[in-house]
Amino acid sequence: MINLEDKIFLAGHNGMVGSSILRLLKMEGFQNVLTMSKQKLDLSERIQVESFLTSQSPRIVIIAAAKVGGINANNKFPAEFIHENLMIQNNIIHGAHLANVEKLIFLGSSCIYPKLSPQPMEEKSLLTGQLEPTNEPYAIAKIAGIKMCESYNRQYGCDFRSLMPTNLYGPNDNFDIENSHVIPSIIYKLHNAKQKNLEYVEIWGTGKPKREFLHVDDLASAVLFVMGLEKEFYQDNTEMMTSHVNIGSGQELMISELSELIAQIIGYEGSIKFNSEMPDGTPRKLLDTSLIESMGWRSSINLEKGLASTYDWFCKNIDSIRGSK
Repeated sequence: MINLEDKIFLAGHNGMVGSSILRLLKMEGFQNVLTMSKQKLDLSERIQVESFLTSQSPRIVIIAAAKVGGINANNKFPAEFIHENLMIQNNIIHGAHLANVEKLIFLGSSCIYPKLSPQPMEEKSLLTGQLEPTNEPYAIAKIAGIKMCESYNRQYGCDFRSLMPTNLYGPNDNFDIENSHVIPSIIYKLHNAKQKNLEYVEIWGTGKPKREFLHVDDLASAVLFVMGLEKEFYQDNTEMMTSHVNIGSGQELMISELSELIAQIIGYEGSIKFNSEMPDGTPRKLLDTSLIESMGWRSSINLEKGLASTYDWFCKNIDSIRGSK
């Protein structure tokens, strides 16, 4: 049973995902949440991580720390994406084992699945085909994280759980139009176009790929939900203790439809042009969320309302958010 007094180490608390989880933990009354800035704890340094976890002895560890980015960033910095993510997750997972951490939550990504997976993508689709080339290094790092958790569970009897969320959006995202994900990139471009009264906005790709989106606060609620599940219940509801679990909204739309929806929310009345010379990425990504739903969790934030609240946050914080200058 999880108690409000339990010591929880949240790695990556300043990012979009980590900050959402931290807000929810505080809202729910958890009183002993450990967070560390990169200046005080470099997660890529094994000795630092192991020493910290051993000395602090948290009962629970949540890994929200990661190097993330959109298609352009993944294409430009593949070595950084695979190296940094492997270093961070390897150090924390192994360090958690050494520190006898009772429960660990590892957060991955839906890009772990093959490019041409049957839709919606089930957990069993992992490693059944070739990955999308534009984000393969990042995906391989996340797959390695799943397999590390599986291996430590099998060999040492750990309780390390892997959650694979779909495409995320929400407050505290990175709005850099060159390196961000699709939603913050489109929000920034259309907001800028409205402010400058531009006749059109160019969006990468054909606009035809279909994507599923999940508000980051929904993911935070899923993390706390899974964190609170008893070990026996979690084992009984997965094919084996080493299984990872999909986290998604179950709804999808084309990028062209997403762009029009964001334009309506922002109030941009110009035209949207798609540059088909730029990469589309995976043609379709929809997660099968029947496993997590069978356990009792379901997303609750409507996409239109979530986008509206995200744009409102963007406008209120435009002078300080990442990538806005």
